[in-house]
Formats: sequence, C-alpha cells, structure tokens
Amino acid sequence: MMHGISSAQRDADNFYRSASVNCEKVSFRNQYKMKVGANLFLPGDMKPGEKRPAIIVGHPMGAVKEQSANLYATKLAERGFVTLAIDLSFWGESEGEPRNAVLPDVYAEDFSAAADFLGTREFVDRNAIGVVGICGSGSFAISAAKIDPRLKAIATVSMYDMGAASRNGLKNAVTPGQRKQLLEAVAEQRYAEFLGGEIALTGGTVHELTEESTPIEREFYGFYRTPRGEFTPEGATSLTTTHPTLTGSVKFMNFYPFNDIESISPRPMLFITGEHAHSREFSEDAYRRAAEPKELYIVPGAGHVDLYDRTGLIPFGKLEKFFKENLQ
Repeated sequence: MMHGISSAQRDADNFYRSASVNCEKVSFRNQYKMKVGANLFLPGDMKPGEKRPAIIVGHPMGAVKEQSANLYATKLAERGFVTLAIDLSFWGESEGEPRNAVLPDVYAEDFSAAADFLGTREFVDRNAIGVVGICGSGSFAISAAKIDPRLKAIATVSMYDMGAASRNGLKNAVTPGQRKQLLEAVAEQRYAEFLGGEIALTGGTVHELTEESTPIEREFYGFYRTPRGEFTPEGATSLTTTHPTLTGSVKFMNFYPFNDIESISPRPMLFITGEHAHSREFSEDAYRRAAEPKELYIVPGAGHVDLYDRTGLIPFGKLEKFFKENLQ
C-alpha cells in the first residue's frame, strides 16, 4: 500500500473553487418526498436558451458533497457540463432520519431524483445526462442506472461495492461466522434502540491514529480527519461524520449492485480505479460482469483516496472525453 505520504501529496485540492464556474445551492424531492440537498454548477460561458449535457456527482460513502463530489463537479463544469453534486439521503443537507442511516434503494433513488431535477431545467439537454459515482456512490449510481435509462453514461471512481464490502470485507476477509456475530449484535442493538436507547454508529474513519492503525485507516484519516478534507455539515458533529448507524449498516448485506449490471448495455460504463487502491477489486469485478461498451481505467501510482482530491492524479481529461463522446 502506498499511502500516508503519496507521491502526489502536494496536489490535494478538495475545496477547489473556479472563477469560471457559477455555483448555487439547490434542493428537490425524491419520490419518497425527502428533500435532497445539492450544489448546482453552471459553466460561466453559458448563453440564454442554451441546453448543455449534465452530470450528477455522488460523494463517497459516509462523506458529503463537499468532500470530493464538489471538486469533480467543479472541474467538469469547467469543461462545459452542467453538474450537480448531491448529498445522499440521511447525510449532509439532505433529509432523512435517523441521520447517517443506510438505505441503498433510497441512495439509488437520489440519483434518479437528480435526473428528475436536471431533466426539467431549461438549460439541460434531458437526453444527455451522465453520472459520476465516487467510492460507495459508484455502486449506488450503478444500482440507479440499471432501472433508469435516463442515465446515459456511467462513470465510477475508486468504487466500493458496499454490498460485497459489508458481506465479505476486503479480499473476502470476513468469515461467515464473523458476519453472523455482527448480525446478532445488530439484532440486540435494535431492541435497545426500540426501547429508546441511543443510536449506535459504526465504521467510518477513526478519530485518532495509534501504532496499531492500519494503512487503510491511515489513508482515510489523512483525508477525513485533517484540513485536507475534513467537513462537518450543519447539524452534525465531528464525532458523527463518516459513521453510518450500526443497525442500518447491515442493510448493505442485501445490496447486490452488480447483479444484472450487463443490462445497462449499450449505455457505456467507465470504471476508474487506482493502481494501488485497496478497493480496486470492486472496479475489476464490475468490469468483468458488465457488457460492452465498457472500460477499466487504472490510474498509475494512485491509491483509493488519492482519487478523491489529488488533481495531479485524477484523470479529468479521461472523464471529459468519455462524457463528450457519450452525451450527445
């Protein structure tokens, strides 16, 4: 694992702003009447009456739109696209209780709701809407695209299959016995919360590093717990950010985003992952299962989190070419 001090350390630019892009906060309702908070980015050179292709950008699992998604949305807006960075339901500025809850079907619905919003804007070509899903949002965007043909081109970056990661861990490290133990603990926690107990959180990013911290823990800490990427949305605290609810997290065990992925064809798919990414197995799995047209793009020297914000490594030119060729 090549993390902690990356060769591209100096390129981290999560909070990048562009003088040539206009940004405004927007919100809209998904089909479950939950408000979805988002940032809309418009190229500065747009003319009245013009219709542009649009791209929805989904943030990493446990993050919010201000972490990675805004950066991608800004950089793609600089390249001429209307872009929309969304907060998934239960996170950030989107509605949903309890906060940080896990509900994969609603996460996928948020992408379709974003298409509802974009496809009804007078400045968007509703037949040219694409999506970028970062980390966990890669699997949610695929889940949405399987049943929403309006998503015409699907790109994922450092994708996590949140279903497989929850069931099996990385590289199938979780045993069936360990999974059963977790489910037993969650079942007990449900009783506690039903009786009014405090909602338990799990997973996410550690709040301090120790000698025992793993390379992956250090990698996420370097983004989420330092000025490089730390962001605490209104209503949250730094102690709750990145952590899903314990009882909700097991919903991922019923989440199989890559089943039927071949049905997305002939809409094109681009899977971007880092050469050294600990999550690389998920992009490779999706690529194997997907039908043509598809491409697996490996970024040399990059780890998983590098592709959140390291502008010297993120292949924005590749994304621009993919969407310009496929959103027409």
